[in-house]
Amino acid sequence: MSVIGLLAFTNLNSVMAQDAAATDPAAQTEITDDSAAVAAEEAVAEPVAAVADEVEESKSFHEVLKEKYIQGGAGWMTPVLLCLILGMALVIERIIYLNMATTNVDALLGGIEDNVKKGDYNAAKELCRNTRGPVASIFYQGLDRIDEGLENVEKSLTSYGGVQMARLEANLTWIALFIALAPSFGFLGTVIGMVQAFDDIEKAGDISPTVVAGGMKVALLTTIFGLIVAIILQIFYNYILTKIESLVAQMEDGTITFMDILVKNKK
Repeated sequence: MSVIGLLAFTNLNSVMAQDAAATDPAAQTEITDDSAAVAAEEAVAEPVAAVADEVEESKSFHEVLKEKYIQGGAGWMTPVLLCLILGMALVIERIIYLNMATTNVDALLGGIEDNVKKGDYNAAKELCRNTRGPVASIFYQGLDRIDEGLENVEKSLTSYGGVQMARLEANLTWIALFIALAPSFGFLGTVIGMVQAFDDIEKAGDISPTVVAGGMKVALLTTIFGLIVAIILQIFYNYILTKIESLVAQMEDGTITFMDILVKNKK
């Protein structure tokens, strides 16, 4: 009976308190003020969070890249960056050289044929001398030996063609080296970063998600940057190879046509 009376008294007090809150204007005002304060705090917090998100999103690509570079560790990101800089320098040099080496072979052969038909080999050599590109250089070597016979002319074309091909392919080995080195440095930085992460776990004495995630993030950034550098250089490397193949095809076709012109007009 005592327990039942205690429970009944407690329930009665709660009901009376609710009735008092419902009928007392001061209590209602207090509740309203608390709700208004909570709503005001939420209203202030939402713009602050929105501004923080906006600031986070407004970071430029350069700032994000610099931040990731620092997080990856300058000791391992710097070799990857050097691979990109040196590789792109060689790529730009090759692209400029190959574009300057491109020649209108049909127009050049037409001019040579007109001069050869007239028997003016000096004019034909002058035309080749004033035309840039490996094809014109090869034709000049052939015309320079026209007095030694067509057999010697053909040998000189073959020999000098090999020299021009070697010049076209210059520095490709270094570009291929940087393509291989960039991801290698990235993987090395990843492995060392993982070792450092395990050292941090050992020092902390537990496998904390914060310790593991932080170390793995830093470790994987070097691999990401290394792969990006390798992909960029590989794309340009394949473009350069395609350009060289096109020039070599022009040289071979032009050499055959050049020999036909000499054979037809040899007196």
